[in-house]
Amino acid sequence: MPPHSPHGITYDSYRPVVMGRNGMVCSGHPLASQAGIAMLQKGGNFADAALATAAALNVVEPLMSGVGGDGFIMVYRRDTDRLEVSNGTGAAPYAATRDRYLPDGIPMKGIMSVSVPGLVNSWLDVHEKHGHLSLAECFAPAIDLAANGFPVTHVLSRAIASDPLLCQFPTSQAVFAPGGTPLQPGQICLQRDLARTFQAIVDGGREAFYQGEIARAIVQFSEEQGGLLSLQDLADCRARWQDAISTTYHGHTVYEAPPNSSGHVLLQELNLVEEFDLKSLGCNTAESIHLMVEAKKLAFIDREAFVADPDYIDVPIEGLLSKDYARDRARLIDPERAAYDARAGNPWAYQSAQPTGRPAKVGAGQEQEDTTCFVVVDGQGNAICQLQSIQSAWGSSLIAGETGILLNNRMTYWHLEENHVDCLEPGKRVRHTMNPVMVFRNSDTSGNGAGRQLSLVLGTPGADTQVQTNLQVISHVLDFGMTVAEAVEAPRWRNTQNPTESYVPHTCSDELLVESRFSDETLEGLRQRGHVLNVMGGWDATGSEVMIQVDQENGALHGAADPRRDGYAVGY
Repeated sequence: MPPHSPHGITYDSYRPVVMGRNGMVCSGHPLASQAGIAMLQKGGNFADAALATAAALNVVEPLMSGVGGDGFIMVYRRDTDRLEVSNGTGAAPYAATRDRYLPDGIPMKGIMSVSVPGLVNSWLDVHEKHGHLSLAECFAPAIDLAANGFPVTHVLSRAIASDPLLCQFPTSQAVFAPGGTPLQPGQICLQRDLARTFQAIVDGGREAFYQGEIARAIVQFSEEQGGLLSLQDLADCRARWQDAISTTYHGHTVYEAPPNSSGHVLLQELNLVEEFDLKSLGCNTAESIHLMVEAKKLAFIDREAFVADPDYIDVPIEGLLSKDYARDRARLIDPERAAYDARAGNPWAYQSAQPTGRPAKVGAGQEQEDTTCFVVVDGQGNAICQLQSIQSAWGSSLIAGETGILLNNRMTYWHLEENHVDCLEPGKRVRHTMNPVMVFRNSDTSGNGAGRQLSLVLGTPGADTQVQTNLQVISHVLDFGMTVAEAVEAPRWRNTQNPTESYVPHTCSDELLVESRFSDETLEGLRQRGHVLNVMGGWDATGSEVMIQVDQENGALHGAADPRRDGYAVGY
């Protein structure tokens, strides 16, 4: 029976698959996607489009990301077949000792929740290495949107009204709630201070942000508010280039960012579910969802035990991604019963290099998720998957003086327990939930990625939801043949698992959040397996998935963006 939706092919879809031949940008806001496409249309490439999109999102989706935060950028160049990740995550300030936050803990908002913003370094590193157009050309759309304004969407208006501190703190209120009244849908949001900050970056590069006028303004604001940021924190901040990590899944190789990203969790989940025949169990059935949820639990408890900043601890990434390790761990999954006592495994038994003890601290000075995600593929087959974040919605809720910069609240990911693998230390980078994803179809059977062809570029915001949503949409496309639009619109679930949540206080109820669009049969089957369900509205899952599929045979690009927020795919 055909789906009862206007654009569904095999499954329901309420938006069409957007198709193009010369380029595709899928982001959290149509104006940002248009900014990226404009760079491609004027002769720029994927890196130019990515920078324009990233800066525009800072303006039109301000609650999610910006230069006051951090991020990961996965970059693929088709001409060299090179895939790498720019890690633009900032460290804890040098003054951010554990004792400074005891006994009250880390606040969710305000100046003490702010860590060093690392995103601008990654923006400029990627552009310097791969971009064609000038910084002035790439920043032009964002500067125009900030200086001359844009209409506030219904989603953005609701988000402004939901944050009391944003609407009360003087510099933030002046932009988003003038006179104390949150901006309403259709009103024009002006961010002229932010436009001047962007222009300063265009004129002065990274030095302007990390050592010059912007740095001094940020630190002065932090000191006035009783915060911890120093000029040394900013001057020592660097991004770094890293090799991606990967696993294979049904004839494809899936690539992720390495630690301090949580990208390994998605790869572990795929390894675990590959031990079962999901396709035979059916799409979004109780049987297939149950197995995915149980795989998620095992991967998350391993993250809790083994993963933090690899400059400070040994991370057994080879063991965590071992197919043999997954095979042994998969035996713990009961197809008929939900587990509530998941325990970490021993990935070191599957690791060729054993732990050497605590490595020497590298520290920020020696270095070379709310969140948004966007994806770009240009006409030459080059691609970027980029996540950038100021942590939770609106970050700290504080605009730093006259810079127009919303500062992050990334400190809220730290643990304060002395024996925890991700315990706060000055200069250390916290474990992140952001994870950019690319999937390649293997043209041989060696399983080593040789002869690979780019197939999917995808990602989502949503903290710990990210690796769960990415697991679902990858399975939707590779196992069940969904279009990208069907995949991002399909009903979703999210498991919360005590005590593995990234946000302070890191504890939560053990339950399975499910959108109400799942069938009654599926929901009842999950309950019978022991899952405690929290049934949400039909479109209430966290996240805003974006996805591009590359048709290597015809040269077409298929794009989709999640209707749960303001996301849009634009191609040409």
